[in-house]
Formats: sequence, structure tokens, C-alpha cells
Amino acid sequence: MRAEDAVRRALAEKSKPKLLVVEDDPGLQSQLRWCFDQYDVLIAGDRESALEQIKRHSPPVVTLDLGLPPDADGSREGFAALGQILAMAPDTKIIVVTGNNERDNAVRAVGMGAYDFYYKPIDAAILGIIVNRVQRVHELETENRRLSRNRLETPLAGVQANSPEMLKVCRMIEKVAPSDASVLLLGDSGTGKELLGRSLHTLSPRAGERFCAINCAAIPENLLESELFGYEKGAFTGAGKQTPGKIEHADGGTLFLDEIGDLPMALQAKMLRFLEQRVVERIGGREEIPVNVRVVCATHQDLPAKIQDGTFREDLYYRISEVTVNIPPLRTRSGDVLLLARSFLEQYCSQENRRRLSFGPSALAALEGHSWPGNVRELKNRITRAVIMAEGKQITAKDLELEVPGQEGTSFSLREVREQAERQAITRALGHTGGKISDAADLLGISRPTLYDLIRKLHLRI
Repeated sequence: MRAEDAVRRALAEKSKPKLLVVEDDPGLQSQLRWCFDQYDVLIAGDRESALEQIKRHSPPVVTLDLGLPPDADGSREGFAALGQILAMAPDTKIIVVTGNNERDNAVRAVGMGAYDFYYKPIDAAILGIIVNRVQRVHELETENRRLSRNRLETPLAGVQANSPEMLKVCRMIEKVAPSDASVLLLGDSGTGKELLGRSLHTLSPRAGERFCAINCAAIPENLLESELFGYEKGAFTGAGKQTPGKIEHADGGTLFLDEIGDLPMALQAKMLRFLEQRVVERIGGREEIPVNVRVVCATHQDLPAKIQDGTFREDLYYRISEVTVNIPPLRTRSGDVLLLARSFLEQYCSQENRRRLSFGPSALAALEGHSWPGNVRELKNRITRAVIMAEGKQITAKDLELEVPGQEGTSFSLREVREQAERQAITRALGHTGGKISDAADLLGISRPTLYDLIRKLHLRI
């Protein structure tokens, strides 16, 4: 029975949430262990042992006495422990325990990232309430992140997005996928045009058939025709056997023509004929071969401008763009940079067999401040390099080869964000109405007195 009791006790301990108590006083250690019998209490008497417990057990909640040896009468060692714990485990909730006359230390600790503070002497009941509340907050945040990940992974297979701009694109793809309409995907290089083309195929009734992709800019002009339309044996030197082209190969499925803007003019006429009649003739052949294929095209070029220049056929443009989807560049997709960065970080850490890395403050600021001219492709490359080159447990801006923006970055203060938005809206409205207060108030949907109050509050000149 003793062995069974020991097993039961071990299982019970395993099911309890972990709580790390960082306290150097043996009496308080015992008292707190007794207070929190519903937790699996871990004890650490100094900074080094606290960090070791964090590494081994990843407790969701920590109570931290700022007065730790060798600076038991000060707070230097406690603040050092606070900073290192948050760097190692940023999701950990830390409750700082400090003396009654150390309010400034408590405020400073919260400013550094501690979740809450508690003044000595310790009242077990009150501290228990605080710990239980913080543990519940951690559980809710963990569940919310899990649900968010599930939600973000579902817009389209392989597409991760949370920005309104990109979610709108995903909804468009979902709507048009079941049809046979020709789709033109427009977007800068590296925005994921082929990925969205594959999503169109995956969500369509043709999902069980082939998805054939060809880059019109990557194949020399004299070879592109044979790649697309195929050729008969003896059609030209080296044509030793009959070879179907990509269009035939995609029969029943989807043909993805990347960089359609680079299609030579001579082939544009032949492509137009195929799209109108849905038949192909191989090079050197006379037989018309019917092909049932859905065509999806993509380009980063301005096709209407190329039509004006005479380098792209207007009739072909209207054939390939029955539905046009504009893919926004990464710099305009609010919130997606960090979402994608964390996803790539997890992916490449696994590939490179690296222990879990995280982004340091400078890396986060640099990621948000960069303009991403290379879009998602550039982001992938920088994260891959950082995973390989990072020496510590946190990736820095230097690892990403990015500059840290100035202190004028986006504020997290709701008041500041609201005032900035109000200032921009009022300035625009006054600009549209030539400074007329009544008309500007009508545009903004507010009364004249309210507008005057806002102008005074924001110190705007009219």
C-alpha cells in the first residue's frame, strides 16, 4: 500500500500547477509551501537556483523576493533575477514581494514586466488570492494563444495571417475557389502569390488533380513555347519523342502561370487562342487537343501600364483577369510581421535542432520598424539567418541584420493612439472642407461644439 500511496501522491503532484517561490528565508519558505498546498511548490533561495528552476520546470507563476543574497538588504540581485526570468520565459507571471517602505521598487518592478507586487509582512490568505488570480490569468492567456493559433492557421492551408488586409484576401480566395473563373493574383515579389494559387487549387473541385506551375520569366523565350504547348517528334533538332506541354499535363487540374507579365508577345496570341477555345496544338503538330484546365495567373507588374506600352495584349488581360485578387505587401499588413516571424522562428529552430529561441526587445522593434521590401521571402531569409547565427537565447536586431528604429515607434498607450487617430481624422476633414468647421463636423459625424473641444484638446491650428 505504501508504494501505491507514493504513486498516487506523485500523480497528484504532477497534476498540480507549478509555483516557484524565490525566497532566501527558510521560515518563509516553509510557510509559503504550506500556504500553497494546491500547487506543486518549487523553492529557490537565490538568483542562480531560481533560473535553474525556470529552465527545468517552466512554472507559470513566480513569487520573487527582491532581497536576495548576496544583496539581501538591497534589491539589485532581485531586479537582476526579474530581468533574467522575463528574458528566459516572457509568458511567466511574476509577483514581486517587497517591503512596506519600498514602493518605488514595486513600481519599478512592474515597469520592468512583473505582473503584480505584494508588501511584507506576508498575509498567506491575501497572497494566496493574488497567486490564484494570476494563475488563472496565465491559464486564460495560454488558452487564448492556443485558440488564436488554431484560428490563424485556418484561413487557408499554409497561409498565416491575422491582419484585416490579408484576411480579406483569404475570404476572396475561398469564395472564388469553387468556380472555374480565371484568377489574376497581383502583388509584389515575395508576397505569396504561388501559395495563394495553390490554395485556390486545394479548395476547388479540382483538388484531386494536378497543380502545374510554370514561371514565364524563368524560361528562355525559345523554350517557353515548347514547355507550355509541348512538341511532336522531329519538330526541331533534339525533339526525339512526342512530349506534351504543361497545359496538357495540367488537364483536369490547375495551371499556374507565374509572372504572366513576362510572357512574350508572340506567345500571348497563342495563349489567348487556348483560353478562348480550350484546345492546344503541339509544336510541329496539326491535331487540336482539347484541355480542361483552370488557369490562375500571377504577376508583380502593372499590366494596364504594359497594355499602354504595347507590351501586353488587352484582350489577353481581360481573359486572365475574370477575378483579380490584390495581395498587400507585408509592410501594410498590420500585425502579420510578428505573427509570421514567430512561426518561422519555431519552424527553423526545429529544423536546425536549436533550443527554443525568442525575440529580444531590439529584434521585436526592428521587425516592426523595417519596411520589408522583399516581403515574406525576405522575412523568411532573415529569420533563418538569425536562428543559425544567434549566440544567446534571444535573437537580437544584429542577428537579423536590421536597424533598431528610433524611440518614436508606435505607442501602446490607448490614449496616445486615440489622440493620434483623432488628430489625423480632424486634420483630414478640415482639409476636405477647406477649414469649414460645420462641414468638417458633419463629415466626422459629431457636433460643432464637440469638434471645437477636440481642436482645443489636441492643440490644432485652424
